[in-house]
Amino acid sequence: MATWLIKTEPGDYSWDDMTTDKRTEWTGVANNAARMHMRAVRKGDEAFFYHTGDDKAIVGLVKVITDPYEDPDDPGLNGKGEMKAPLFDVRVGKKAAEPLTLKDIKADGRFKDFDLVRQSRLSVMPVPAKLDTIIRQKTGL
Repeated sequence: MATWLIKTEPGDYSWDDMTTDKRTEWTGVANNAARMHMRAVRKGDEAFFYHTGDDKAIVGLVKVITDPYEDPDDPGLNGKGEMKAPLFDVRVGKKAAEPLTLKDIKADGRFKDFDLVRQSRLSVMPVPAKLDTIIRQKTGL
């Protein structure tokens, strides 16, 4: 089981929306590097739910409930013969007891090589196991 970080602008889709919906398709990702990560997500994985914008914090945890599948609104293959626009579904998990802010992440040297720090615009990224443990401790997840 892998852990991912998925980012959303809370004005577009927030943790409160996720809590209300209980389940959603993870859509709207256009960045090729983020799409590459989406193709690697598997049913049973978990993802930290991260608010961008003014919040800039991990606010919860969701469960991936499908393998990636083709976006019916953007079908086709990329130049490598892979799904051009992958999607996956997530189910609401647990709200963070204490949100973990980007400021706090950047202040902790253990995160210096984390994609969230190095490639801040990437909307889907893997979370290394060591950092997964630290994040869960800091957020109560």
